Amino acid sequence: MTVYWTTCKHDTWEFYAAATEKGLCYLGPRHLAENEMEVFLQKQLPHERMEENDQPLISYIAELQEYLNGNRRNFELQLDLYGTSFQQQVWQALQQIPFGQTVTYSDIAKSIEKPKAVRAVGTAIGANPIFIIVPCHRVIGKDGALTGFRGGLDMKERLLLFEKGVET
Repeated sequence: MTVYWTTCKHDTWEFYAAATEKGLCYLGPRHLAENEMEVFLQKQLPHERMEENDQPLISYIAELQEYLNGNRRNFELQLDLYGTSFQQQVWQALQQIPFGQTVTYSDIAKSIEKPKAVRAVGTAIGANPIFIIVPCHRVIGKDGALTGFRGGLDMKERLLLFEKGVET
């Protein structure tokens, strides 16, 4: 199996994206260490070949651009998520958070019927390989504070304001 990857840009943000034939498996900010995507993919798919090729990613990038342009609220693309069963549960719960709304880490823990696993939920959210599309930016602290986000708190705040219809 080949893992195809590319970079894409929207306004001032740049992203790395990667997909297998099953679906999108990575989306992250380009401002992080350049090898973050490569390290993730080599850990999760150690025997697969990586190829820079944007053609297999066109439909994924198109949906991301539609969202960032304000023309899409829900994603319909196929995902190929790699993680533990607990992480998969958490990431599935993240995908249920409606556009423009926020929840707390405790809310996610309760939604997966593990109300005492709040810290583990936070760790799983931090390991989310497909940010924005698996909307970890919609999770906030129980006091309403913005908390960690791989794209940085500025990006998290801009995404939340964008989804609430506030100009950024």
